[in-house]
This record gives sequence, structure tokens and C-alpha cells, in this order.
Amino acid sequence: MIGVGILRAVGHGLVAGAAGTTALNAATYLDMVLRARPASEIPGKAVDLLVEKADRPIPGEGDDKDNRREATAALLGIATGLGVGAVAGLLGPALTRLPRAFAGLAVGGVAMAASDLPLTKLGLTDPKQWSTTDWASDAIPHAAYGLVTVAALRAMQHRT
Repeated sequence: MIGVGILRAVGHGLVAGAAGTTALNAATYLDMVLRARPASEIPGKAVDLLVEKADRPIPGEGDDKDNRREATAALLGIATGLGVGAVAGLLGPALTRLPRAFAGLAVGGVAMAASDLPLTKLGLTDPKQWSTTDWASDAIPHAAYGLVTVAALRAMQHRT
């Protein structure tokens, strides 16, 4: 049976991951506003490849299918943020022994790897080919994710 402490840690991690995911999305959209850049097409392409491999086509045609693909891609991003948050919640005691900025950047790095490694494995991106701007567009929102996730975890740990 799972102990109450583990459930509490995972719950705190999920809440912190949700806060971090909001920060990541806000940083991403701010970058899009400032540079007038479009949303990335890579998450949608990942969904296309995954549904093809699973032999589970997205229902609908045209805009209906496109909208479902984009929504699925967004939900996968949220799931990644919640999953990394849950792991961070389990590691909470270890993270609190680290300096806040270091812990936040480490959690952000894990989130970045959790999103970029599958995309690289699917052949949709190659970080070796990224420009400095590409790296910044990915690293800065993930750093925001990690810093907010760790701040939220620490705030909840002090309340329990």
C-alpha cells in the first residue's frame, strides 16, 4: 500500500508541476508575442507520428482533425509538466537541500529533456542543429517551469 507521505508528495508535485507548466506556457507565449514567431509545428507532428505508430488515427477530417491534433499535443505537454512535477514532489526533501536556483534549473533541465528527447528520438528535431535563439526559446521557458515548480513545492512543504 502507498503511504500517505508518498501520496502527499506526489500531490504537491502535481500542483507544483501545474504551476510550472503555466509559467512555461506564459514564457513561451511571451516569446511568441515579442518576436512575432508562430507556434511550433513539432508537437503536432509528434502526435501524427505517435498515432500512426499506435495505429489509432485521429478522428475527423480537415479542421476537426487538425484541432484534435493540436489539442492532443498541448495535453501531452501538460502531462509532461505534471509528470516531472510529481517526480520533483517525490524528490522534494533532496531538492530543499539544494540552493533554490540550482534546484529550479535542475528541474527545468529534466522537464526540457523529458520533452526534447522523445522529439529527437522521433526524428523531429536535432538539438545539435539548433541556433542560439532556438536554444533560448526552449531553455528559458523550461527554466521558468523549474523555478516556479520548485518555489511552489517549497511553499507547500512549509505549510504542512
